[in-house]
Amino acid sequence: MEVNQQDRDEIEINLVELIRELWSKKGIIFLSAAILGLAVILFNKLMVTPQYESTTKLYVLAKQDGVNVTNGDLQASTLLTKDYAELIRSRKVSETVINNLGLNMNSETLLGKMSVAAQPDTRIVTIKVTDKDPYLACQLADAVRNVAAQHIQNVMSIEAVNVAEEANIPEHPVGPRTKRNGVMGALLGGVAAAAVVLVVYLMNDTIKTSEDVERYLGLSTLGTIPVSEEEHKGTKKKNKKVRRK
Repeated sequence: MEVNQQDRDEIEINLVELIRELWSKKGIIFLSAAILGLAVILFNKLMVTPQYESTTKLYVLAKQDGVNVTNGDLQASTLLTKDYAELIRSRKVSETVINNLGLNMNSETLLGKMSVAAQPDTRIVTIKVTDKDPYLACQLADAVRNVAAQHIQNVMSIEAVNVAEEANIPEHPVGPRTKRNGVMGALLGGVAAAAVVLVVYLMNDTIKTSEDVERYLGLSTLGTIPVSEEEHKGTKKKNKKVRRK
């Protein structure tokens, strides 16, 4: 029990010392966080091209009798929204869009700019296209929607694929997220600096205080000799001379 109590005491003392060491180096930690956060912000501002996102939506309905819409039609269409999303992302649609617009890109590049999502419990499919040119992003989104609507009707033999929302011309970029990236960079800089401070502290096995003598050597100290202010200044001057040499 005494050994366990001693271990707990040592752990508490070590944690307090670690916190003190981190607090004593708070200037370095905050400076590292500020430098890395500012560097990430500048990199995003100067080196990363802003990206704009245009959104359009399709309403897809699979009618069974061709006249009236039943609950079965709505449920079936809801279950098939994932199939619609896959058809929109098909190579047939992307290649047709590229040929129609005369774009200098391949199918994989266009698919990389697209994201297709089926809204849960609805028959609405959302198409988003991202590009550095907001007008091209809007043009691509409209073209993909129109070609995909015809492709879905041909493949699934459904009655209606309607436009729920036209593509917009985005006014503000969606990326890079400069503020978020800057905060993450600052946190990373602070954590990295704190880790370095802790490693240096833990690797330093020199004895600095009377408590260190008792802890590491198992010896008790009879007393300490305080350093006078003059001696302290003399030590500083001596260190400066040594550095100059």
